[in-house]
Amino acid sequence: MDILEFEGQILDPKTVIEKLAPLLTDNRRVRIQSVLKNRTYNIIPVLDGIYDRGNTSAVIRSAESFGLQKMHLIETQEKFKAAKSVSNGADKWLDITKWKHPIPCAKYLKDNNYQIVSTHLESSVPISHIDFTKPTAIVFGNEKDGVSQEMLEMSDARIIIPMQGFSQSFNISVAAAISFYHIWSERIRKLGQHGDLSDQQKSIVEAKYYLNSVDNPLRYFN
Repeated sequence: MDILEFEGQILDPKTVIEKLAPLLTDNRRVRIQSVLKNRTYNIIPVLDGIYDRGNTSAVIRSAESFGLQKMHLIETQEKFKAAKSVSNGADKWLDITKWKHPIPCAKYLKDNNYQIVSTHLESSVPISHIDFTKPTAIVFGNEKDGVSQEMLEMSDARIIIPMQGFSQSFNISVAAAISFYHIWSERIRKLGQHGDLSDQQKSIVEAKYYLNSVDNPLRYFN
């Protein structure tokens, strides 16, 4: 993300912060700085054709909670609309990109040097075998068929979360939460930190958080 676009307008991040800062409480500004320190664009969850918007919203909430700033939604089943009672408004804090088909999404990720790992039951390795210090897109498939064949063919690895009972798989929202916790803990163990936004990225994301913390913020820029 190189520019700040908000409701169809291109804005200068520094100007946004300067104009809106007086409207935020000290506690809100401190909270924003704390969140920014733990944000990353290097881990991107991808939801591939999810049917249940409640599941999608739950994954978004977990991703936001673990500092993942970017998500991709492949809308081959239905267009996403957040289930507010599940997402708790987490979607407004993230950068969400929507796709109509898996292949353009996968090509975008490859072109931007992300390894693609897809959750899958067959021919897979445990999630612990993947190096999440590298830019990585982790793909979760739909509730019926799993990850699409197109995405599987473009994946660099297939992964599973090892299970000890009779059940073969977790619900997608549970699998995502477990995966995000594993990724977060592994990155801290290996890198000493999880958040790694550049100064430019921090400025843009900070400005976005300011905009989402104020009612009708664009009136201050007209």
